[in-house]
Amino acid sequence: MANGPNQASLRPRLPEWLKVPAPGSPGYIHLKNLVREQQLHTVCEEAHCPNIGECWGRGTATFMILGDICTRRCHYCAVTTGRPTGIDLQEPARLAETVATMGLGYCVITSVNRDDLQDGGAFIFAACIKQVREKLPGCRVEVLIPDFAGSWTALKKVVDARPDVLNHNIESTRRIFPRVRPRGDYRLSLGLLAKAKELDPAIVSKSGIITGMGESIDEIIETMEDLRAVDCDLLTIGQYLRPSAKHIPIDRFYTPDEFAMLRKAGEQMGFKHVASGPLVRSSYHADEQHDASRPSLSEG
Repeated sequence: MANGPNQASLRPRLPEWLKVPAPGSPGYIHLKNLVREQQLHTVCEEAHCPNIGECWGRGTATFMILGDICTRRCHYCAVTTGRPTGIDLQEPARLAETVATMGLGYCVITSVNRDDLQDGGAFIFAACIKQVREKLPGCRVEVLIPDFAGSWTALKKVVDARPDVLNHNIESTRRIFPRVRPRGDYRLSLGLLAKAKELDPAIVSKSGIITGMGESIDEIIETMEDLRAVDCDLLTIGQYLRPSAKHIPIDRFYTPDEFAMLRKAGEQMGFKHVASGPLVRSSYHADEQHDASRPSLSEG
């Protein structure tokens, strides 16, 4: 029998600190049914997030607008790549209705890349923010946006809608960025965060880094310093988990102690809050992260 690929190398055994219970709580089932009824998508499902059971169980989810087909192919991401067809103008209303039904105090909205649209879908982001606020005025809204192919006009549409947090994940370090995000640009991502602050100096900005794709700790620190140089307020750092054999392999598993060290380093750099841990994702306990930053953001 011919030797096939080593399955252990494709899907290495997870360390104990990365193992989570299978989802199935009543809260999880309720939210899953609600998302289906409203024909919405969540990044929790599309990106195979390991925290889906915990987050959905406590009534929080990250909604993914503009469809579930991305025009880019990042080599770590589980979201389907292809050619999207059209846009759903009723999506903001359905999303707002779901948020209101759930009675959320904090809502996270993200999207696939839509390079086929002139503004990358920025006007749908703005409409979602507006309609959520109208339907549930007390709900804070965080948006996790793509780079809009460097269109500052598109970015301004989102900033002008005044999200409570504007998140754009840089994801990786300068050296390996072209390998893991071939259609992205490290400098453009930093430039977007800088431009958001230029458009609205009071906006709370946020970014995230995925570890274990071939970078070194020194390179992570360098990326954190680059983010602080553009006045990024909030940061998430978490472990890469390979979605399939088609994606880039896991280079290494960072330990909880290493994540704790990175958190401390980020706090010393001046981030208002750093969520750093093996299972941390960009929207993991986003409400708590934002709330923890508020006293610091109000100083002065």
